[in-house]
Amino acid sequence: MPDRNLQLTPRDEDGPIPFERVAELATGLERELAKAIVGQKRVVREILIAFLAGGHCLLRGVPGLAKTLLIKKLAEAVDLKFNRIQFTPDLMPSDIIGAEVIEEDRATGRRNIRFIRGPIFANIILADEINRTPPKTQAALLEAMQEYQVTVSGVRFDLERPLFVLATQNPIEQEGTYPLPEAQLDRFMFNVVIDYPSAEEERQILAATTGTVSPQIAVVASGSEIERMHSVVREVPAAENVIDYATRLVRSTRPAGAPDEAVPDFVTKWVRWGAGPRAGQALLLGAKARALLEGRTVVAHEDIRAVALPVLRHRLLVNFQAEADGISQDEIVSKVVGLVRE
Repeated sequence: MPDRNLQLTPRDEDGPIPFERVAELATGLERELAKAIVGQKRVVREILIAFLAGGHCLLRGVPGLAKTLLIKKLAEAVDLKFNRIQFTPDLMPSDIIGAEVIEEDRATGRRNIRFIRGPIFANIILADEINRTPPKTQAALLEAMQEYQVTVSGVRFDLERPLFVLATQNPIEQEGTYPLPEAQLDRFMFNVVIDYPSAEEERQILAATTGTVSPQIAVVASGSEIERMHSVVREVPAAENVIDYATRLVRSTRPAGAPDEAVPDFVTKWVRWGAGPRAGQALLLGAKARALLEGRTVVAHEDIRAVALPVLRHRLLVNFQAEADGISQDEIVSKVVGLVRE
């Protein structure tokens, strides 16, 4: 791991970014987030990996676990515009992307049409309880995530970059919700699960959040630097055997493999639909970002294994047999990772 006391070097807003700068940035971000977030180191690390790799996250956890606070403090640490969208059953696409309004000039009486931008025009967006809104509104957000643009009345409006969307879901309350279709879930790079804190961490949370002191978050990097780091992550080399390992992991999740492929019996028994090629892309990009966060400039097999769960858990569609046996996607992914050899 990079030195926790590492001081940030001056930023060059135009020049190339060295590999070491990414590890330095990760150290600074983790240090700043730790001022406001107690524990949850795995969650913070997985979100940072997706953020630096240029992907989006789906965060699943019960209310009150600092999901909103985490993403808000991340926006403060990188000096980016943050918007929170609370999804409700009556939310319309225009409430997200914006709408055209007719304005009248009182002096001349002339009318003109002006586009008012919606909350999607930001750099970091918290889509709170995304499964509480109808599919039409969900699709409007997901299209913006994928294309980095919105279209209103035939006119295209480009979104600001970097753009990082963190959507939350409540796993225990399903009444009145609209679950995301599998094809739309696939567009999220990571599905991060946040659990309850430990007893000691919860004691620290109570002590820190019931007083008058509010932690001050220092700016670690600029938005333009974050955007250039997305390219740096892609430049990290991955050996052929690492790419082959990621490929075999993804293909081992599919119950209907090629005749010459050995699919695990438990996958055939429990999985109805496996991960697609986008999962392999997310595995490699996530592994590259993790390698840089760990201070390495070459991807290792351990990086692939470390991001396998957040990459694959939402891309597996289990069948009735798995539900009857009480088998979750996490258990299947863990068994696949333990079975596939380097």
